Amino acid sequence: MAEWFSIEVLDGSSSARAWKEAFGDRLVATAHGHGLTDWQWHEFRWGVVLELELPDEFAWERFRDHPAVQAALDAVPDPIAGLLLHRGRGGSSGARQPRRPRPFFGAGAVSLPEPFVRDERELVAVRLNAR
Repeated sequence: MAEWFSIEVLDGSSSARAWKEAFGDRLVATAHGHGLTDWQWHEFRWGVVLELELPDEFAWERFRDHPAVQAALDAVPDPIAGLLLHRGRGGSSGARQPRRPRPFFGAGAVSLPEPFVRDERELVAVRLNAR
């Protein structure tokens, strides 16, 4: 089963979007050579996230060790605190799969009232009055 991995790049001395434009195609092309099955770019006000779906952790390690990837990672706008590499989807959640909606808490969790059922005698009286 394939696993998701993420590269998060935060804005620094320059824009993370500019970094994406400069290195994005090269990163995706390199990942294709390592068994990439799906990828997604996400842009936020604080930076960008590249999510990659690779066959396994070994493919992720080989991808990260590739010289083109190393060059891209060395060129991030903030090399000290502006780069996060992790397993799972973006946003630093670390989740391997997208999150499912949680059940409601509070007023949204209140059960609906029981349906009103009339007694048979009331139904007969209603039918007689309707005639």
